[in-house]
Amino acid sequence: MKMLHKAGIWLNRVFAAIGLITVLVIATPVVSWWARAYAGPIERPTGDVLILLSAAGDDRGGISYSSYWRAREAIFAWQTGGFKKIVISGGGPGILNFLIVEGIPREAIVAEWRSTSTRENGIETARLIQGMPGKKVLLTSDFHMYRALHVFRKQGIEVTPMAVPDVLHSTEHWNGRFSAFETMLVESVKIIYYALRGWI
Repeated sequence: MKMLHKAGIWLNRVFAAIGLITVLVIATPVVSWWARAYAGPIERPTGDVLILLSAAGDDRGGISYSSYWRAREAIFAWQTGGFKKIVISGGGPGILNFLIVEGIPREAIVAEWRSTSTRENGIETARLIQGMPGKKVLLTSDFHMYRALHVFRKQGIEVTPMAVPDVLHSTEHWNGRFSAFETMLVESVKIIYYALRGWI
């Protein structure tokens, strides 16, 4: 009986904690604060080389939700930011095809599909941009910017961040806030892992 009573108490505490987290996530701006902390300033810097990180999950010639928002921002940056080259790292040809369909010349795009992680993005991009002159701008999602920026700088690539409001876009609607919270939670675990490995 004592064991059952203790189990009941712990179960109540677990449900109470889940309830509290759910209320905080859905009813407060805590997730958007968290995303802004990882993103840094949401700005549109100009430059010469735009480095576009494709998101995980791009396959079958298509692009994922995060890649779509990144690609949209890349198109706008190309039209307004004076860029001469776009370097795509990771994913698959879907994001390349999307940019071409939207009017970006194929000869202005350099791409690699070998990267399967943010660290590999940094390694492969360092190889691709060797000898490319001019200011480099790194474009990725708000939640991903902190880790990506530190990975690239660890590789000796000096970049200016251009964060895309991906999670921030999701938090504008209450029914998108819990999935945004999950994204931030997973990203935080990845940051800790990268820090432990000495990759950032």
